[in-house]
Amino acid sequence: MFRSFDPIEFILVIPVLLWGLSFHEFCHAYSAKLLGDDTAERAGRLTLNPLSHLDPVGTLMIIILLITGFPYLVGWAKPVPVSSRHFKNIRRDMIIVSIAGIAGNLLTAITFVTIARFIPLSVLGNAGEIFFRRMIEINVCLAAFNILPIPPLDGSKILYGFLPFEWLKFYYFLERYGFYILLILVFTNSVRYIMSPVMSFFLRLVGYI
Repeated sequence: MFRSFDPIEFILVIPVLLWGLSFHEFCHAYSAKLLGDDTAERAGRLTLNPLSHLDPVGTLMIIILLITGFPYLVGWAKPVPVSSRHFKNIRRDMIIVSIAGIAGNLLTAITFVTIARFIPLSVLGNAGEIFFRRMIEINVCLAAFNILPIPPLDGSKILYGFLPFEWLKFYYFLERYGFYILLILVFTNSVRYIMSPVMSFFLRLVGYI
């Protein structure tokens, strides 16, 4: 997305990322609370305050990525703690909590696409147009990335809810090495090709294309 460092775009994208990451984690915490688990709330994660959700190393990676445009980096926020023992239906409720963050990002994108249909982006000026486009694109990107069925991403927990019990051993094996698999996909840039059709689908879903 960033071919060279643009200080104006950097300034505009920072609040977009703060919102996208914070709202994503808030949606996890809020859905868990609704389903009977207050673990995230007691940990101070039922909030939109970015300081409660940002991971120091993950945030640093995001900043380096934005400044350098280096494609082989990935940033992250702190995962929301969830205790499934509080759920009435563990599999179903874990799927709901996992989908909630992705849904939050897509809801953000849909909201800004809808606003843009009533307010021409040209009226907002160059900075306003960049802000709106990045709010849509980055939130769709976060949704597409997190839905990948690779631990520790949300997609892996969604997949877990649908797997037959006899396949769970393979899932637990994958969970141990999921982070390393994800790093390999990022460093080889393979994740871009995996995410591309998902992003295209989500962009059409929110009405951006």
